[in-house]
Amino acid sequence: MIDPKLVMQLREQTGAGVLDAKKALEETQGDIEKATTNLRKSGVLKAAKKAERATNEGVVHAYVHGGGKVGVLVELLCETDFVARNPEFEELAHDLALQIAATNPLYVKPEDVPQEVVEKEKSIYGEETTGKPANIVEKIVQGKLDKWYSDVCLMRQSFIKDEDLTIEEVVKSKISKLGENIQVRRFVRFSLGG
Repeated sequence: MIDPKLVMQLREQTGAGVLDAKKALEETQGDIEKATTNLRKSGVLKAAKKAERATNEGVVHAYVHGGGKVGVLVELLCETDFVARNPEFEELAHDLALQIAATNPLYVKPEDVPQEVVEKEKSIYGEETTGKPANIVEKIVQGKLDKWYSDVCLMRQSFIKDEDLTIEEVVKSKISKLGENIQVRRFVRFSLGG
C-alpha cells in the first residue's frame, strides 16, 4: 500500500494526476526519485504523441520588466480555448515571457536558425580547432554548436526557475499535464535603447 502523503508529494513535484502518481510509486516500490524519473519519461512520450495535433488556439502574452525597460510578447498555442484559459497554461505563457526577458534568446528552436548562420558558427568553431584530426574536429564543432543553441534558442535554454530543466522539458510537462499539444510559435523582445 502506497502512503497517500507520498502520492501527494509526487503530484506536487511533477504535476502528474493522482492515478499516474500512485501507479508510478507502485511500480517503483515507493521510491519517489525513480517515480519522478518514470513520470518525466512517460510525460515526454505523451508529449511526443500529441506533437502532431493542430494548435489553433492560445494566447499572446505580454510582459513588461524593469519599470518599462524590457518588454516581451510571446505567442503560445494550444488545441482548445478551454486550455488557453487554464491558469496553468497562462502561467506557462508568463514563465516563457520571463525567460525571454531574462535571457534574450534569438530563436524558438534550432530548426528556426537560418542555415547561413549555422554555417558561420560552424566555420568559427572549425577555425578554433586547427591541427586536430577531422573526426575530433567534427565532435568539438558539434559540441560547441549545441552549447550555442542552448544560449540562442529558447527551447534549449535552461529554465530560469529550475536550471535542471530545459524550456522544452517544461513545455512537454505541461503538454502531459494539460493533455494537449502546446507550441511556442514566436516571440519578440523589446529593450529600451536596444
